[in-house]
Order: sequence, then C-alpha cells, then structure tokens
Amino acid sequence: MRSRLFRRSMITAAVTASLLCGRLAPAAAPPSPEKPKNKLPDYPKITGCVSYEVDPKWPLPRPENVHWGAVPSIAVDKTGNIWIFTRAEPPVQIYSPDGKLIRSWGQGTFGSAHGIRFDNAGNVWLADVGRHVVRKCTLDGKVLMTIGVPDEKGLDDRHLNMPTDMAISPTGDVFISDGYGNSRVAHFDKDGKFVKAWGSLGVGPSHFSLCHSIVMSSKGLLYVADRNNVRIQVYTQDGKLVDSWKGLVTPWTLWISDKDELWVCGGSPDTWRPKEPKYVGAPLNCPPKDQLFMRFSLDGKVEQIWTVPKGEDEKERPGDLNWVHGIALDAQGNIFAGDIIGKRVQKFVRREAGTPQ
Repeated sequence: MRSRLFRRSMITAAVTASLLCGRLAPAAAPPSPEKPKNKLPDYPKITGCVSYEVDPKWPLPRPENVHWGAVPSIAVDKTGNIWIFTRAEPPVQIYSPDGKLIRSWGQGTFGSAHGIRFDNAGNVWLADVGRHVVRKCTLDGKVLMTIGVPDEKGLDDRHLNMPTDMAISPTGDVFISDGYGNSRVAHFDKDGKFVKAWGSLGVGPSHFSLCHSIVMSSKGLLYVADRNNVRIQVYTQDGKLVDSWKGLVTPWTLWISDKDELWVCGGSPDTWRPKEPKYVGAPLNCPPKDQLFMRFSLDGKVEQIWTVPKGEDEKERPGDLNWVHGIALDAQGNIFAGDIIGKRVQKFVRREAGTPQ
C-alpha cells in the first residue's frame, strides 16, 4: 500500500515539475538592439557660388497705355536706367533702377524689335529685324542714321536681311550681325559707309547658321552668337577667325561688361528635333528645352552658370523664363532678362557666394 502511494506521489511530483518547467521556461531572447542609423552632419547653409533670385516687384506698375510684347533685347545705360526694346507700343521703354517707367518712344517707327546697344558717344542703336534696318538714335528717339533700306531686304553694300544686333567700336565703326537672312557680319564705318562683310550660310569654320548676336571686347575682338551651330565665334575686325567655342551653349544673345565679362543667355546645347506644327521652320532651340545664363572669360573659359526653370506657355510664374532672348546686367551684377513667349522683363538679384540661405 505504501509502495503504491509512494509511486503515485512520485508521478504527481514529476508531472507538476514538468508543468512548472513549461510555465517558467525562459522567454525567447530579446532582439538585438538596432544599429544606429548614419546621421548626416548639420551642413552650413551657405553656397559656394553666386546665385540669383527674382524680384517679383520689378518693375513697378506701368500706365495702361504702355504694353509689353515679346522682349528680345535689353540694355543698361551709364546712369543705371534699364532700356527695353519690345515688340509692342511703345517699342522703346526706359525704366529707373527701382522699376519706375521714366519715358518711352518709337511709336510707328519699328517693324519688329531685335537688338539694342549704346555707343561710347551716348547714342542708342536699334536693330529692326522686321524692316531690315539698323538705326542710330539720340536718347530721346531722334533718328541720326539708318543702315539698310527700310522694308527692302538684300545682300549687297546697301541692304540688310533681317539684322539681329550690332557692336559699335570706340571709333564709331559698326559691325552688324546680319542675321536671319544673310548669315554674315557686315562692317560699316562711322558714317554708315559699307566697308566689307564676311560669312555665309553653313556649318564650316567661317560659316554662320543664324548669327544672332554680336559684341566687341575692349581689345577690339568680335564675339558672335552662331546660334544654330551651337557655338560662339571670335573674329578680328577684318573678319579673321580667331577662336570657336563649340557645344557649350545654344547662344541666343550676348552681353559684355566694361570689364570684359562676357554673358550669354539661351539654352543648353541642343540638336535639331522634330518640330511641333506651329514651330516648323523655326531656328534651333525653338522651343528651348531649358533656360540659362552663362559667363565666359574672353578665352572661352566658362566661369559661371545659372539655370532658370522653363516657363509654361500662358502660365508663366515669377522666376521662370519662357524663350529668354534678352540679357543685360547693371553695375551691381543683377541680371535683367527678357522673354519672347513670356512677354516680360524680370530682374534677377545677385546673391554673393557664401550668403546664408
């Protein structure tokens, strides 16, 4: 009897121990702690490059009878006033640095605005791509000289064919990028007498495929925006090719400072692409795929670049550009840019390198 009770108690003890062991079995090992994620340093909020920010309040409101069409060209005079040559009435508009309209003129004179420059004597020059002429005017609009025959195009010593721009030497000689129609540079003396011309349509070293803009350095060299060939050509005043900067930018318009800072506005290098029906027959980079400003040294080194968003037709916003065509800088380094499709001028304020964001 005792033996049976002993065995039962032993079995009960074994079962109880087994149950207790199951209940009190150690839990699964806790997961290993996660490795700390890499944390980036708190980078200084400054940039190492000059940047530009649009001033949405420039210009100040204009009178109702002063309109903007496409704005192909801009210039800044010695007093800092901004001159706009637009395809609207009035075509020549002058604004103060703070954006107030000072005066305007040129109603009924021009066919289609394209280029505006100043000479050392204080005259303003205007290239009229619509009427095939270049005009020299006083600052209040009096015409002093006309090169080309109004409303007649041609390829000789009297005619131009859709001229785009002009560079004026310190002695008064005029070099015209002639242009859409003739693909040449035409040289006239200070009295408007034809001297010589060079260039023809093509893609070779001394050819042009739309010489779209021209400027002169303090050393007397000529820089030509050979737009469809995606290059800037450098010439002496007698037409000798000195250099060619290829494949860096699709140049629309050039501007040069008194310090020989050469700027260009346009688009990045482009190729001929299938055109939308409304642009069939248009030059290269129409429509542009992007928008940019670039600064070059006179030997072709790219020293600065700033890209700007491409605006959407009829939905342009401050700070984007839609077919940027005109460029000029003031003494503070601010950029004034004119749109063709956007039909406006904008001021892009320079921010120095190292400026906190």
